[in-house]
Amino acid sequence: MKKFATALIAAGLVLTASACTAPTKLSTKETCERVQVVISNPSNGGGQTRTGLVRLANQLRPIEAVASDDLKPALGSLLEYADEASKENPDQDKMAQMQGNSQAANTALSTFCR
Repeated sequence: MKKFATALIAAGLVLTASACTAPTKLSTKETCERVQVVISNPSNGGGQTRTGLVRLANQLRPIEAVASDDLKPALGSLLEYADEASKENPDQDKMAQMQGNSQAANTALSTFCR
């Protein structure tokens, strides 16, 4: 019985270890495709409302985690901006500073995602 239990535990550990492998990085094209799906989702309200910004950011987070090296900084800037803008009382000085980064991120997305 001990051997069976040991084998069962070992098998479980192997399965657990294989499930914890790092996610693979997306290509720039794959990243663009996923971002375009999120941006075109009408439930995000175009990022115009606080709720829309929260939804948009929450849908972009998993993409940013595996995004291509070209688009990872742009997505990070967009997430940072969306997080601050979706606060109940966003810091206007911080928002003004992030505005430039957000515009650069949009430019990068439009450059890479044609």
